[in-house]
Amino acid sequence: MLTFYDKRPFRQCDGLSRRTFLQVGGLAMGELALPQLLQAEAASGQTSSHKAVIMIYLTGGPPHLDMVDLKPDAPSDIRGEFHPINTSLPGVQISELMPRLAERMDRLVTIRTIVGSDGRHSSFQCVTGRQFANQPQGGWPGFESIVSKLYGPAHPAVPAGVNLFMKMAHGPYNHPGSGFLGAAHQAFVAEGEARANMQLNEVSIERLDERRELLAGFDQFRRNIDRQRSQTSFDPLTEQALNVLTSSRLADALDLDKEDPAIRASYGKDDTKVLSYSHLGYQAIMSKFLLARRLVQAGARCVTATFADFDWHGGNFSNGRRAIPLLDQGLAALIDDLYRHGLENDVTVVVWGEFGRTPKINQSAGRDHWNRNTFALLAGGGMPVGQVIGSTNRYAEEPIDRPVHFQEVFATIYRNLGIDTESTTITDLTGRPRYLVDAGYQPLPELV
Repeated sequence: MLTFYDKRPFRQCDGLSRRTFLQVGGLAMGELALPQLLQAEAASGQTSSHKAVIMIYLTGGPPHLDMVDLKPDAPSDIRGEFHPINTSLPGVQISELMPRLAERMDRLVTIRTIVGSDGRHSSFQCVTGRQFANQPQGGWPGFESIVSKLYGPAHPAVPAGVNLFMKMAHGPYNHPGSGFLGAAHQAFVAEGEARANMQLNEVSIERLDERRELLAGFDQFRRNIDRQRSQTSFDPLTEQALNVLTSSRLADALDLDKEDPAIRASYGKDDTKVLSYSHLGYQAIMSKFLLARRLVQAGARCVTATFADFDWHGGNFSNGRRAIPLLDQGLAALIDDLYRHGLENDVTVVVWGEFGRTPKINQSAGRDHWNRNTFALLAGGGMPVGQVIGSTNRYAEEPIDRPVHFQEVFATIYRNLGIDTESTTITDLTGRPRYLVDAGYQPLPELV
């Protein structure tokens, strides 16, 4: 963010030395200016490839029996109110509330047997891959921060990781952050103040005139920098800082008015009142799916987003009828978009929550917390899609074959990004090298 408290400092831009420029435009985080942040990000080298991950966190624990693992022959107090429908994969059925995804099951991987949940109502395990207990000093970093540390940005004007989480009333739902990797690798928060700073809102004529003058000065500044670039050999990190400060690439990616209206419409309309408690931050923001695609196209390596809320201890079926079809539309549109833009081999999509829901329906027509089994939907990443991994017992209580641990999914994600989890480590605050997943967890052989 650039902040000018009055016009006088900006009028000095023509005469700024490189050192002064970096003080004014350093996008500072604490005591670090942008070149220092970039130096931290590039410490372990960069890659010319641009593989990416979009992770959608379904807050609160989605009900697996009502979405991807229906049990129509179970008693009514287990099978619930929804009916299974056929999909594009012979013999595979999912919920009637997900007809678009049913048509696209040949472009999805459904894992019905995710295990290893620590049972916490939190985004932590979905974003870090780790359990909450016994954390190292500083805490485990989110996977976006790990990728930032290992690769740095794919495009100099776009952060490696972007955080599209909503601000939610239940604190642990919110993004866990960069852990021991620190502020240099924090995922860029594209909502709230950061997003507002990219927009021109409620500006008077007088202020607009001032901003025109500021823009003219900024244009002159860019021309001066271009001349300096042709005459001076900047170090790579300073060059990268200049690219970020003088590019509109990130703001353009976040500007949905630049998207084809028909494509934008295919994602559906944002529903800020999908649930009775949506005012607490649990909203169905359909545009996040589209923003995620635009951001990875612009150069982001990792984008994480939240969607609605699935903690339905009461009214499971009434809430499900409102929220699940919206997820169906948004995710289906994203999958179509990846194929439309030829990104299906480069962008991995992961959709999941922290645990599943109880097979037994409670007296409030809800399902309670269930950490013995949940599910995940994956797409893209060059994976062999069109398959279902794992099956559960007759009440979907637990796997009867092929349990898949959270960390196996993370090992698969890292593999799709070109990272070898057998050999790659990151150093914690004590200087100890840390592997990205625990010993024994490897990429899913079904997806290699």
